[in-house]
Amino acid sequence: MELLVCIKQVPDTSEIKLDPETNTLIRTGLTSIVNPFDLNALEAALEVKDANPGARITVITMGPPQAQIALRECLSMGADEAYLITDRAFAGADTLATSYTIACAIKKLQQDQGHPFDIIFCGKQAIDGDTAQVGPQIAEELGIPQVTYVCGIEVTGDTVKTKREHEAGFEVLETTMPLLVTAVKSLNIPRYPQLIYSIRANRYDIGMLTVKDLDVDPKRLGLQGSPTRVRKVYQPPLRAAGTVWQEPPQEAVGKLIDALVAKEVL
Repeated sequence: MELLVCIKQVPDTSEIKLDPETNTLIRTGLTSIVNPFDLNALEAALEVKDANPGARITVITMGPPQAQIALRECLSMGADEAYLITDRAFAGADTLATSYTIACAIKKLQQDQGHPFDIIFCGKQAIDGDTAQVGPQIAEELGIPQVTYVCGIEVTGDTVKTKREHEAGFEVLETTMPLLVTAVKSLNIPRYPQLIYSIRANRYDIGMLTVKDLDVDPKRLGLQGSPTRVRKVYQPPLRAAGTVWQEPPQEAVGKLIDALVAKEVL
């Protein structure tokens, strides 16, 4: 069984700052981490591997050379192979161009190994963009089924039984391989890196995939292939502190009505 996990190295959102002129993230000096939802996706793949001896896990990411750090963290948790999709031509990509590029890289890896990946795992969304678009778009580019917001997964033969969460409750679906799933936080608790895997991760020669390695349409790459345009990014104004009345309910309601009348709400 061949499993693939798509991850992203993201800035720690507690330290994010925006460039007021370009409306882009200021990444200089920021601490980078593996997108938390992608760690849930990796743990799901590791659990499937634990239950299916002989299964292999490949991890890929698209980004600058320093994204190798994120890949090595995944290797230290138990992934078998890792590839970095990197090229200046990919810079400035929105979700559409990113998913297209990653899908082309996946096709390249599938061609090299002679068969498709059985399950592709993604986090439900990246914490820096919060779009939840890349995973589903990859599935569309590959022409395979997708199950999003997965909080439970069980593999039996060629059938994958998933439990997905949404606002109205849960759905249980059965899908045949190959397919793509996106993981939510409640799916599992990611394991810690192990020493033996960490040693291997530090010595591992990560594969590099550039434009020259992929069969791509240059017009669909990077900024040129990105129809998204961010006109303005700003922080909403902070709300003023509310008023608390300590009086009995009857008197407090009266004061609330008086306050709403004074503000011409009523």
